[in-house]
Amino acid sequence: MKSIKNKYIFFLLRIWKDIFSPTRYQIADDLQTPTLGYYYLLFWEKDMQNQKGGQKSVIYDADGIPMNPTYIDVRDKDAVYFPITIGQVGLAVFHSYLRTRRESDRRRFLKFIDWFATHGTEDPQLGLRWMTDVALPQYHNPGPWQSAFAQSRGISILLRAYQLLGDSQYAQLAEKSLLPFTKSVAEGGVTSFTEYGPFYEEYTAEEPTLVFNGMIFSLFGISDFVRVFPDHPLARKIFRDGIQTLENCLPDIDMGYWSRYNLCRAEWYPEIDPATVTYQILHITLLKALYHMTDRLIFQQYADKFQQQLRSWNILRAYAKKYTSLKQLKRL
Repeated sequence: MKSIKNKYIFFLLRIWKDIFSPTRYQIADDLQTPTLGYYYLLFWEKDMQNQKGGQKSVIYDADGIPMNPTYIDVRDKDAVYFPITIGQVGLAVFHSYLRTRRESDRRRFLKFIDWFATHGTEDPQLGLRWMTDVALPQYHNPGPWQSAFAQSRGISILLRAYQLLGDSQYAQLAEKSLLPFTKSVAEGGVTSFTEYGPFYEEYTAEEPTLVFNGMIFSLFGISDFVRVFPDHPLARKIFRDGIQTLENCLPDIDMGYWSRYNLCRAEWYPEIDPATVTYQILHITLLKALYHMTDRLIFQQYADKFQQQLRSWNILRAYAKKYTSLKQLKRL
């Protein structure tokens, strides 16, 4: 059961968590070498339980695989296997193993490898995809749906499995996971072909949703693939094209006083959907990581700009607009 049923209490608790205890991540030291150790952002298991406020972030099944409690406006399911979260917790478990080198942590990570190796959907035209079976009311998607972010998480887990276990089957599965990036959402892929360039969608729907952080996280999995297989032409193209798309869309992500959560322009979607404080901080961190990965100065420049926007008055403006957006989407 959902722990909070009143939407307004749910919203207020999330505001409290965002403003007074926002989730923050450190950037790993090594973002470029062929050996995949710590992920680009350092996920720790102790931080997985209460990232959002208002309810638990994850619950665990009997095998230690996490499930997400659904958002308060999803009525037909209380919890769902969410490949994005399964990948994040899996990476946190891998981080635990890197720190401890305990066999028990290694065995726990093997369960996440097995989940991604056995829960994908394969198709000759679409490769390997991990589907999420829950509605996205805010994007008019009844589910199930594919996600570039989920693809990225699967690739990152499978390539670490390949290097840890020396088994080429995991590299082959990761390679199949690239194919959805070449297909449009309408075809069953994960890419919206936009004025900015190919945008890799965290949330797929009939209209492009263009979630900024999801696009960046999607590229982290592709970067992992390029690091392990630097001569792979498709992976290199997906990464190169995605970086250019990010550069092109940054001026529109910037609202002048704050950053947008996404660039969705569907007629039923709010004209502006601002980031929360947690996502503003996440945008800053992700852009700094991109700068260290690519040496492209534009990413550091926007990270600095978004950092300077973290002021009390701007936060109030952003949350006033966020409240309006959620009301329009009937999420409040």
